[in-house]
Amino acid sequence: MEKEKEVTIYDLARKLNISIATVSRALKDDPVVSKKTKKKIFELAEEMGYRSNHFARNLRNQRTNTIGVIIPRLNSYFMSTVIAGIEQVANSEGYNLIISQSSESAQKEMNSARTMFNNRVDGLLVSLAYDTEDISHFDAFYRKNIPIIFFDRVAEQDMYTNVLIDNRKAAYEATRHLIQQGCTRIAHITATPKRNVYIDRLEGYKKALAEHNLPFTDDLLIIGNLSMEAGAAAAEHIINMSPRPDGVFVANDNCAVGCMLSLKQAGIRIPDDIAFAGFNNDPVSKVIEPNLTTINYPGYEMGEVAARNLINHLTGIATITSTNTILLRSELIIRGSSQKTKT
Repeated sequence: MEKEKEVTIYDLARKLNISIATVSRALKDDPVVSKKTKKKIFELAEEMGYRSNHFARNLRNQRTNTIGVIIPRLNSYFMSTVIAGIEQVANSEGYNLIISQSSESAQKEMNSARTMFNNRVDGLLVSLAYDTEDISHFDAFYRKNIPIIFFDRVAEQDMYTNVLIDNRKAAYEATRHLIQQGCTRIAHITATPKRNVYIDRLEGYKKALAEHNLPFTDDLLIIGNLSMEAGAAAAEHIINMSPRPDGVFVANDNCAVGCMLSLKQAGIRIPDDIAFAGFNNDPVSKVIEPNLTTINYPGYEMGEVAARNLINHLTGIATITSTNTILLRSELIIRGSSQKTKT
């Protein structure tokens, strides 16, 4: 793809048939310019891919040696390990990072993308917000030939490279393990299946049930925001279920631990009454008693792979356009929470 010529305020002024001074004032949000005119200018600037010039004009076509990273949450152990992996590779190659969190909001993600674009990042690494429905806010990067790699939370598309694990297979293995421990009524705690990670984990869980002739019913699906508090709320629900599940597969460890703590307080024995499996291998999985069976999700490695592929593309060593998906290996770690006492 050929790089487009940089759009200037002269182009915007010419297209709208207004003075350069007006465009310049509008872009600085000067109150002298009417809201109506500002709106027109901002819309055209967005459409044409105009980037406010933070740098001297003679630097226009040079690299900034900066990589943008947009993630859903900074306070997740998994995401912090991914960032550590990205940082290790980026720093060793002389790149700086601009990190932004969308706080699970598509609107904030859109704003972050615009900021990254205006800051002239050389490339972008993105894990999508929970409620992002479409990814057209990244089109400006595509048009300017600025590479993007999506990781963990990705969208179905064929323009960019995705780095992820086989969530379906991992969930299948966790659920099958619970079945092998003698569980016949297994609940699944997850988030609304909007994002690929939750859709795929739900499918893997259902596949394991179907293969072992165990019924899936809607009451076995417990949906929340996967926080520890959501785990405690799920425990309330489980206590009131009739018949109660004898196994629970949770889409992350934090929520699983929140659920286990509440069930234990209610006198339910884990794993004898209810066996548990989580997902991510967060440190909390080794703190809870009994230790939590979980899926080891290689966050640090994911960060390294995403950053390495992006930088190799930028330096011309390899191209990311030749591959659509990079799958990393995950593994089931069996601990006490799922090992039912054999009689």
